[in-house]
Amino acid sequence: MKFNKWTVALAAVGVVSFASAAKAEEKTSSAVTALTPTSISGYVDTSMEWNFGTGNANVPPYKFNSPSKSDGFNLDVVQLRIEKALDEQEWAAGYRVDLWFGPDANSLGTQSSLSSGSSDFAVRQAYVALRAPLGNGLDFKVGVFDSIIGYESIEAGNNPNFTRSYGHTIEPQTHTGVLASYRFCDCFSASVGVADTVNSSINSRATSGSSGVLSGPFAGLIGSSYATAGDNAYAESYKTYMGSVALTAPDSMGFLSGSTLYGGAVNGYNNSVAGTGAGMPQRSFYVGSTMATPIKELRFGVAWDYLDVQTWYATSSGSTHVDGTAWSVAGYLSYQATEKLSFHSRCEYVDATIEAPSGLHADILAITGTVQYDLWKNVISRLELRWDHSLNDQNIFGGTTTGTGALGNAWMLAANIIYKF
Repeated sequence: MKFNKWTVALAAVGVVSFASAAKAEEKTSSAVTALTPTSISGYVDTSMEWNFGTGNANVPPYKFNSPSKSDGFNLDVVQLRIEKALDEQEWAAGYRVDLWFGPDANSLGTQSSLSSGSSDFAVRQAYVALRAPLGNGLDFKVGVFDSIIGYESIEAGNNPNFTRSYGHTIEPQTHTGVLASYRFCDCFSASVGVADTVNSSINSRATSGSSGVLSGPFAGLIGSSYATAGDNAYAESYKTYMGSVALTAPDSMGFLSGSTLYGGAVNGYNNSVAGTGAGMPQRSFYVGSTMATPIKELRFGVAWDYLDVQTWYATSSGSTHVDGTAWSVAGYLSYQATEKLSFHSRCEYVDATIEAPSGLHADILAITGTVQYDLWKNVISRLELRWDHSLNDQNIFGGTTTGTGALGNAWMLAANIIYKF
């Protein structure tokens, strides 16, 4: 074995022996070999927001938006990714860990029941990746992974716009479970999985369902006067099931080559984040597509999300079981003007309803325009103007509940700077 100069010098004066040095260097070499395939990456996401008008106690209830971000400068999140990707071996293995630091980590909702919900830290994903040599290769994720449905990514830099859609807001976020994925051919792939619960809280169980005030999408859209009655827990055998399929247009389809059509569903129990709020069964459905056009620089996208929940409405005489639904349809348009300059727009309609006895109903139109210019290397820099408009008297942006004094419009101008490393 060839020793480095420092090892030879130490052995010469009797500080170490060549035998111990050989074992130490062998262990070091093994550790380095094991860590060599591991990569470290991530990003720092910052923003500056100006909300038109005064009084921002109630802001549009889309994901990662909060009054504390209004009219000021913000650190949104820092992500650190440690990953060993699957290689080409038949029995390949790897892992991935995504850690979040900053205010958005508190909204992610992955904190377990043993951790604080406001620590500015969260585990976004942490799973073991496996491949079995069945057919074209059957891939598994075991641990905590992102939801399999949705048009937009949880990572702001991977989306055409800085702010999130309402469709993204009502979708499941992450799951603790097992996911299997298989690519039948270049044009068709599918995934199926089972998890503890629908909600993001790591290691949550349907058995820990709680009674309390309704939280989540409906709390922001139509109020929080809903609660579960008594112990709403489910049996330990009750799990969350999910599945999705993806179609990709082949090269033979001309300009449509590379276009995708995606659909999926998630059904299970939501016991709410970190054991707070109301537990309820819920079902989520999604269909989305990204399409190329005859103009190479122009792409079009469309997404439909549907959420169905079962909850309880508190009345003077007790609680009444009611169903709630929220659905969203959004269109996306992106144009790559130059290598650095691009334009992106999103137009979305969302409808949220809770049945009698209250009959609350919210209709929202949201239009977003984004200009992105990547002036610096590894930096995403963009400017975004967003308008949220209530199409009925249901108040969601401040003021009184309904009618006179209700605030039906919310405008925001934001600058977003993201450094990727």
